[in-house]
Amino acid sequence: MTFDPALSAMMAEPWSNGACRGYVIMAMENCGFSSDDIRRMMAELHELFDFVSLEEAEAHYQKSLF
Repeated sequence: MTFDPALSAMMAEPWSNGACRGYVIMAMENCGFSSDDIRRMMAELHELFDFVSLEEAEAHYQKSLF
């Protein structure tokens, strides 16, 4: 396995599902999403936290256009 400085830095910070949820809520509020849309997003995020690993989520982010 090769050393990845970015991944190492990310792993040095404590992971918090609550902090992640807070970031998503703030971003959605800032973009003007409705309360119903934010609730739907939180429900989906809850499911993803249960079934997708941190590594899978990071890989998906790295491949995304966002």
